[in-house]
Amino acid sequence: MISMDTRMKIIAHIHTDFPDKFGIPRQSGLVEGLTGEITFEPEYRNPEIIRGIEQFSHIWLLWKFSESKKEHWSATVKPPRLGGKVRLGVFATRSPFRPNDIGLSCVRLLRVEQTEKGPKLYVAGADLMDGTPIYDMKPYIPVSDCHPEASEGYTSQTKVHALQVEFPEELIKEIPMGQREALLEVLANDPRPRYQNRPDKVYGLAYGHKDIHFQVRDDILTVCDVTEFSSQKSFDKQNNV
Repeated sequence: MISMDTRMKIIAHIHTDFPDKFGIPRQSGLVEGLTGEITFEPEYRNPEIIRGIEQFSHIWLLWKFSESKKEHWSATVKPPRLGGKVRLGVFATRSPFRPNDIGLSCVRLLRVEQTEKGPKLYVAGADLMDGTPIYDMKPYIPVSDCHPEASEGYTSQTKVHALQVEFPEELIKEIPMGQREALLEVLANDPRPRYQNRPDKVYGLAYGHKDIHFQVRDDILTVCDVTEFSSQKSFDKQNNV
């Protein structure tokens, strides 16, 4: 019997404006304005490791669902895109609750920098939480990776529709200018779970160093407050405290 080391090595981490998983776009590329910085682990900071990558406009990221618990995977899951009411096989979905906690994203490569701490990649359209570990990256090759004739499966029933966003001027001033456009896109894409539609509920989305509080009624999302981000509040929310 051949013995194989199946442990995967973390090669890098990505840094984004999402300190919490709530509100992250459901797929990569949905919000092009979202940017991220990829920094390599010390073992992989040789500048030669990314030679030629700047020739590609997009790259694939293979990463770890760091907030999911591997032991909680299930043979069937309820995709949020179907309102959380229909069960499908886990391998027919992109649910994070999988036997192996691996995610796959296609992001646009903005630029490459060489720094004192090794290469740094700047990407757009990322759907990853801040600090997400990255296992691998590969160039996106249109001739083999793009399939315009592909069938959509159940996702054809759940076309994305944009919400109207009302963000009072006195509140949007709390958001740095360079983060506003992407945040508005995130809100317009409706960050709520698909099975939640309570007009009286105030939702909280952590973005950058702020908590964005909002309500949704009749396809209109209204921001009602912006406060400083609290990691303790994020912890409480994740643990239902």
